[in-house]
Amino acid sequence: MPQLLKIFRTFFYAVFLFTAFTGCGNEQEKDSGDNETIYISADESFKPVIDSQIQVYEARHPGTKIIPLYKPEAACIKDLMVDSIRVVIITRIFLPEEENAIVDSFKVAPHSRIVARDAVAVIVNPKAPDSLFTMDELKDVLQGRFKKDLIPVFDATRATSTVRFLIDSVLHGDTLTSKARGASSSEGVIDYVSKTPGAIGFVGVSWVGNHEDTMQISFLKKVKIAQLESTDIKGSYVLPVQANIYYRRYPMIRDVVTIMREKNSDGLGHHFASFLSNDIGQKIFWRAYLIPAVQNLSRRPVSVEE
Repeated sequence: MPQLLKIFRTFFYAVFLFTAFTGCGNEQEKDSGDNETIYISADESFKPVIDSQIQVYEARHPGTKIIPLYKPEAACIKDLMVDSIRVVIITRIFLPEEENAIVDSFKVAPHSRIVARDAVAVIVNPKAPDSLFTMDELKDVLQGRFKKDLIPVFDATRATSTVRFLIDSVLHGDTLTSKARGASSSEGVIDYVSKTPGAIGFVGVSWVGNHEDTMQISFLKKVKIAQLESTDIKGSYVLPVQANIYYRRYPMIRDVVTIMREKNSDGLGHHFASFLSNDIGQKIFWRAYLIPAVQNLSRRPVSVEE
């Protein structure tokens, strides 16, 4: 990681810690919700960071058990109508018709909150000659019109948050090329790209963005993260690192959204959803190289390079 990015992260983390402890106060430990077990449904592209959140929460609340079911986003949305699922973590808020269906079925209104922001990372084989892309070039790749024969690879070819994001935000409703391939998971995307020089993969940055995580370090030995043209300087290319997500220089940024549906306001679902928004949960997002969305972080001028 370049020196200026290290300076940015050190400085920004100091500001974050100050804000967390002075602006919001320390999270209060609560006995309510302890000795419970709940199931949550989470977008598979957020698995690394949500696993970390659950591990810390359970350590701080002995007796609780949060069992995550990692699925494509469309399946998570369907789980809003499953009685045993109290919390869903995806990339968008619920639609009015989805809210109406939940209220009709469970007599309780769901609550959503943006808790963090991440990015869709583009990965290529280490032997690939192309690792710099404009958004127009990326659109051509996704539609099979790129100057070179590249195979787009996703965690599935439909119903996932990554595919929906690319169709909505990059293709603006157009269809994907028939050459697109779907792996069984984000880890499957990384594995496919590592073995296929002509492949280009799309994964959530929490799978490849943490240079302190041993698993992700092993992934980064097998694939290379491509750089996309900056949103603010034409001809400048940026990586999906925290600085560029925070300042929105990276062009493919999306939200991490919690949707909570639980009648008992003192239940484990409420407490875990609150944990993701409070001091410790926000720090975990930060340590996972995402951008916390709830804490009131101060913006200050900092030089950033890729």
